[in-house]
Order: sequence, then C-alpha cells, then structure tokens
Amino acid sequence: MRSQKEYVLKTVEERGIRFVQLWFTDVLGTPKTFSITPAELESALDEGMTFDGSAIDGFSRVQESDVLARPDVNTFQLLPWHGRGHSPADAQSGSHPDGLDAPVARVFCDIFNLDGTPFQGCPRHVLHRTLEQAHERGFTFYAAPEIEYFYFADSDPSRSPQGLDHGSYFELTAADRTSDIRQRTVLTLEDMGIPVEHAQHEDAPSQHEIDLRYTDALTMADTVMTVRLVVKEMARQQGVHASFMPKPLEGVQGSGMHTHLSLFSGDTNAFVDSDRANGLSEVAEGFIAGLLRHAGEISAVTNQWVNSYKRLVSGYEAPIHMSWARNNRSALVRVPVVKSGKSESTRVEYRAPDSACNPYLAFAVILAAGLQGIEHGYELPAEADANVFTLSGDELRAKGIAHLPGDLNEALGLMESSELLANTLGEHVFEWFIRNKRQEWSEYNARVTQFELDRYLPLL
Repeated sequence: MRSQKEYVLKTVEERGIRFVQLWFTDVLGTPKTFSITPAELESALDEGMTFDGSAIDGFSRVQESDVLARPDVNTFQLLPWHGRGHSPADAQSGSHPDGLDAPVARVFCDIFNLDGTPFQGCPRHVLHRTLEQAHERGFTFYAAPEIEYFYFADSDPSRSPQGLDHGSYFELTAADRTSDIRQRTVLTLEDMGIPVEHAQHEDAPSQHEIDLRYTDALTMADTVMTVRLVVKEMARQQGVHASFMPKPLEGVQGSGMHTHLSLFSGDTNAFVDSDRANGLSEVAEGFIAGLLRHAGEISAVTNQWVNSYKRLVSGYEAPIHMSWARNNRSALVRVPVVKSGKSESTRVEYRAPDSACNPYLAFAVILAAGLQGIEHGYELPAEADANVFTLSGDELRAKGIAHLPGDLNEALGLMESSELLANTLGEHVFEWFIRNKRQEWSEYNARVTQFELDRYLPLL
C-alpha cells in the first residue's frame, strides 16, 4: 500500500505541480507561507525546511531565530484557482515558463526547534497538546463551525465599508453578485475536499455564512484557515473584498463563528446518555459546565481583537451572558435539538467565538475548558428558561447568570489570572499573546474616535 508521502510525490509529478506552498500561522492566526519547488519537496517531507522564526510575530527571538517547518503530508491539497486552463503536460513542457499560472499545491506545517523538539510558539502544537490530553481520557474532539463574513466593494479604511447587496437572512434573489461569489467559493472548497454543509445569506446586508461539516478539531482548524483564504481569494478574483472583521458595520449584526462541538469515545458520542431524562450524559453536562465557568477566561482567545467586543453587545443577537439552554439562541451555550432517532448527532454549540480568531488556539482553550469541567465534576447550572436578552440585571443576578467581558481589556485581565489558560497555551504563547494584546489595547485607548468627535467637538 502506497504511503501518503509517496502519494504526494506522485501527485506532484503527475499533475505538473510547479510550487508547493508550506502553510503555518503566527500566534494571532495570521496565515504565513513560503514556497518550494518539486525538487525540494522530498527533502522537505523527510527533514523539514529551516526558516528565520524571528521574522514571525510571536515566534523566536533574534538570538535563537532558526526553526524548522515540517509538512503534515495528510494536509496536502491542490489549490484549484492556480493553473486553471492548463494541463499537466503544459506545466511539464514549460508552456507557461513564468509560473504565474502554474499548478500550485499547499501543505500545512508544524513548527519545530532545530533539535527536533516541538516549537512552543506554534499554535498548531498548542492544539496538538490539548487534543492529546483528550485522547488520554479516551476522547476525540470534533468541531463544526458556522463561519460568517462580509463582502465589501474594497478594503479602503479611509471610508465606510460599502456592501454589495441589501439581502437579509436566507435571502433568495434571481441574480445576486455576492451569492454568485459565495457559490464559487463553495465549489472551490468542494474541489479541495472540504465538505460544506450549507451556505446562506446572513441577517445583515452583504453578510454571508458558510457552515462546515464536522470533523476532528485539528483538521477543522486547518480547514478554517483554508476557508478564510478561499473566501478572500474568490472575492479578489471578482474585484471585491471579503472581511472577517467581527463588527465592521454599526447598527447590524457582527460576524460570529458559532461552533458545534462533540466528544466521541471510539465510535460512540460521549455526550449521549439515553437513560437520563434530558438525554445528556454526565460528560456533556461537565463539558458545558466547564465552558460556562471558564468562558470569561477564554474570551481573550476566542474573541481576540478590540473590535470583537463591538459584536458582543446587547441588541444584535450575540451571546453576552454565560448561560446554557437547549433551544434558546440567547444562551452562550446551546444544545441543539436533534432529529428523532438521531441521538448520535447530539452536540454542544458554543456561540461566543468570532470568525477572526486563531482557530488552533480557540479550539484548544474551548476543549481545555470543557475537559476541566468533566475532570473536576463541575455542576451544571440551571438551564436558561427565558430569553436572557430581555432579563434585567437583577433578574440575571438572581439566576446566577454572569456577563462575558465587555472589552478586550477586561478579557485580558481574566486571562492573566487563569491557570487553565497558562497551562493550555504554554508559557511562550501565553506571555506573548498577553503582551501583544495589551499593546493593541493601549494603542486603541490612545485613539480619538469619530464617535468622540461627533459627540464632543460641537458641544465642549
């Protein structure tokens, strides 16, 4: 039976691949890449490729700069928007010698130190470690995010973003430019072997959503990075801009990344216990309780930007209260109702993350919070039986429902005192992340906003 490495090398040869992009992310989840030619590929697969880590935010210091990118051959995939209209024979014959339209593939990498030990600044390693903790307890962690984003005419920050449509939730039109771009995106993802459960127009004008079919969390984190790039690339090809900014427009909803989560023990959904009244196992209840108890601490990771907290405000359906419910979209944690006879589809939906987070770190801290609840037997609070958006402060306090952090500064304060976050992220990522975000908050605080000018300049 041919190994995955042999499959990759054979595919590169047969498909006339001219470049292989090595993908990874910095600590904030910014995609990074460098390209190699087929001549270097076998060596890269065997030994990795050295590069200067000091040039990447959150990676190495100058005096210890070199790190090693080792491709994960299981993530090899052709990029279908490269090399269209050319056959493998064209590529091999050099009919487009400049390489600008040559077939290109990509592969995700894990980052290592030169001595072969995992590099502690690599977000993919952070998720690897947390998944291993779940495996040691007999669990496999699955995720299925709903990725929201906007299409705009351009990315010019000097003027207000200009949307491309006036649609609303599930809008159906006979001819719609953004729907066409979204469909091109879905077809491209399918070409790459990324299954899309469904895609739709979201509630705000020019806002769209792509829902991904569940898979293991590491594959899904890679997939989220891929989806964001494909969405932007398909928009760019049509001369427009796609943005995952959590709250780009005032007066409408922001872009979240509601994520459906489950733990499996072998082939069995560990969240299911049909002998219990509510059908939820003790594992599920502990996981939910862990999410609720640690939601404030993990917010700086799941919602890592100053702008993230402009989405997490009342009035726009974003979850702002630490509560759970079965079929109540005002709750932070929701347990969706499954179809009759489909109990194995039982899952938990965590509604706080936005689609601009680093998915490797976000999935890691979400899993760590859930595992903490299971391991320490956290008691599940009472289910929210009302629309928590409409409850007063006194009513919320009476029900023991707390509020998510109101801004990045508050979230960072909770993160800094969190042993769970320090252990999950590791010293390198934990300390760098906080330093970077403190700087972001400081710079934001020093800015004079248009709101202040509008309100105070004529008055004071």
